[in-house]
Amino acid sequence: MSENSPVDAMRRAIDTAREGALAKIMAAQDSASLRDLGIELSRKTSGLVALKGEMGKLSSTADKRAVGQYLNNATTEIAAALAARTTEFADQELLRRVENERIDLSELLTTRRRGHSHIVTQATQRLEDVFVGLGFQVAEGPEVETDFYNFEALNMPRSHPSRSEFDTMFLEFGEPGSTLLRTHMSPVQIRVMKTWKPPIYAIMPGRAFRRDTPDATHMPVFHQIEGLVVDRGITFAHLAGTIEAFTKAFFDSEFTSRLRPSYFPFTEPSAEFDIRTPDGDWIELGGCGMVHPNVLISGGIDPEEFSGFAFGFGIDRMAKERHKVDDIREMYTNDLRFLRQF
Repeated sequence: MSENSPVDAMRRAIDTAREGALAKIMAAQDSASLRDLGIELSRKTSGLVALKGEMGKLSSTADKRAVGQYLNNATTEIAAALAARTTEFADQELLRRVENERIDLSELLTTRRRGHSHIVTQATQRLEDVFVGLGFQVAEGPEVETDFYNFEALNMPRSHPSRSEFDTMFLEFGEPGSTLLRTHMSPVQIRVMKTWKPPIYAIMPGRAFRRDTPDATHMPVFHQIEGLVVDRGITFAHLAGTIEAFTKAFFDSEFTSRLRPSYFPFTEPSAEFDIRTPDGDWIELGGCGMVHPNVLISGGIDPEEFSGFAFGFGIDRMAKERHKVDDIREMYTNDLRFLRQF
């Protein structure tokens, strides 16, 4: 085939159009001009697109096939160059944006500072120290619980109306409604009774979970501490004395406590306990009562031989009251200006 054949002439025209398009692509200054160039190259009168119309002038099918393949290769090369250049501009623009919006989060320290425990951790450790000093042992249990330990064993069968008080976070595991994030620390009491032999003097600090809307006194993830005493001859007077001893040890000797009648399905009789501050204000802290016989039976303990009491309250609220924090949410914003006060 001579160099002046129609096929060679078409190939030279394609090469000229391809090289011109590639040069324009490399000369583009930004993504906007590159977009305009892409529109220009796609017009019917432009470069390779116009040459497609010239293929009809070729006489044979073989010539058309050869030129068509050559034209498609050139078109593919230009499309790849456009995509690569577009990516290059996008990367450059992202780097410029990151640099312009960069925030210096480093902190200039003129003196070395040691970290310290969070305000809630401090309260937990202090509570543990107080109760250990009163003769209690620390017990722990899983945060993911079964319906049995969280409800059934605590005298709350599925038909019990008290279950409506708990807005529970159930998990997609096992039978529907059988697995959940514990709503209180009471399941650990059942686990302790099943594994420890009386006499039992135990506290259970830990996290609990409910679908509470965050406000000044509530969080959906919160910390509780519960106590359990099971022994021969335990009475309500022992409960009241323990609450009073704890109040004075944790707060101050000028603080005192009182019990008010209440109801809980796992204790009978039940009470709310308040503390009185030195200025005479009463603050509600938690609930307590004598362990219900059904709960003792669920824990494998004979209620004819043993009796016991239980109590529980929020650690977050204890820290809030002890340090005069107005809003419990402040303790979880991780604002160092707040946390360094404690």
